[in-house]
Amino acid sequence: MIHEIAEIDIIPGHEAEFEAAVAEAASRFRSARGCRSLALNRSVEHPRKYRLVVGWDTIEDHMVHFRESEAFQVWRGLVGPHFASPPQVEHVETVLEAFSQ
Repeated sequence: MIHEIAEIDIIPGHEAEFEAAVAEAASRFRSARGCRSLALNRSVEHPRKYRLVVGWDTIEDHMVHFRESEAFQVWRGLVGPHFASPPQVEHVETVLEAFSQ
């Protein structure tokens, strides 16, 4: 599995609206080809900073099938107005998982 990690900075005062928009868009991810998981994490030290972590079967499932879909357009329409700057996105793969509780 590949994880997409998007670092997102939100306009001050838009935190609650952004979180609600991600929750509303979650079903678009859930029905996307190859999408296995979605989590939104908020920085404790910097509460306007978020990390969206999405599990995909392949990079192509994210970059081609999802990014070129109507679902992506809906996603960006919901969350885009809250961005302070463009998200920084990268893909990672797990090379070691020592334990999980």
